[in-house]
Amino acid sequence: MSELVAALPMYDWPEVRDEVDAQWVLLRDAFRQKGIDAPQTIVRRNGDLPPVPGGIRGAEGKIIAPDPATLPPDELDFYRLWLHPALLFAQTCWGPMELGLSRHVQVIGQPGYDAYEGGQGELYSSALVMRTGEGSEVRSPADGSPFLPLDLIRGKRFTFNSLDSMSGTIALTRDLRAAGEGLDIFSTRSESGGHRGSIIAVAEGKADIAAIDCESWALAQQFEPAAKKVAVVGWTGRRKGLPYITAAATPEKTVGALREAIAGLAEQPRIQRVG
Repeated sequence: MSELVAALPMYDWPEVRDEVDAQWVLLRDAFRQKGIDAPQTIVRRNGDLPPVPGGIRGAEGKIIAPDPATLPPDELDFYRLWLHPALLFAQTCWGPMELGLSRHVQVIGQPGYDAYEGGQGELYSSALVMRTGEGSEVRSPADGSPFLPLDLIRGKRFTFNSLDSMSGTIALTRDLRAAGEGLDIFSTRSESGGHRGSIIAVAEGKADIAAIDCESWALAQQFEPAAKKVAVVGWTGRRKGLPYITAAATPEKTVGALREAIAGLAEQPRIQRVG
């Protein structure tokens, strides 16, 4: 039995868990064909993570995260997953990567977003959503440039999934800055805890606008009733989507084999090799 850890948490909505499991089977079998002892299943809770007595330590020996065994077992703390020394494969976001996670992991690949409006290859963008009827609905710009309806969004209440999210906060912040604005264009800012929660908050009138990455928006249109009450009024510019990562301690030979396996699956939806 493998002692390694794998997870695909970023789009693991309850309605598509069978599809996420099937995606892992595809990856797992490709990894095993390369001689990697990939785990049978992905983890979805802190209680599934192997304990790390004394806490998780970085390369310099300093504790960078608590032992997962000390966390609520039925929740999943993304940072403890990403920092776990036994991590073989997981998704993360370029927001946390830029904020320091990149020092503790290795990038092994990028997913593809061609199946979603707002995506192209390894690049994705975020849909700016407001309640239906409050702004003109727009399509994603073909060239991947941002489309920000500044007069429409000025003074509105902005909600976001998390401050460290590239798709929910950072990308919009950078596009606003390029347009000579900032997040202070909004009257208030609140954290929803997830893209799905942001859509619900806008639909229910608890907020006026949110930035939702294009794959999450596609999922919401299929499975979240609140999505029927909101419409896309703008888009952030395209940027690199969620990277696949492995632990910093994963041996170089294994990292190479992981990359080769992903390259071999490059024709599969949502999977691409490192560029």
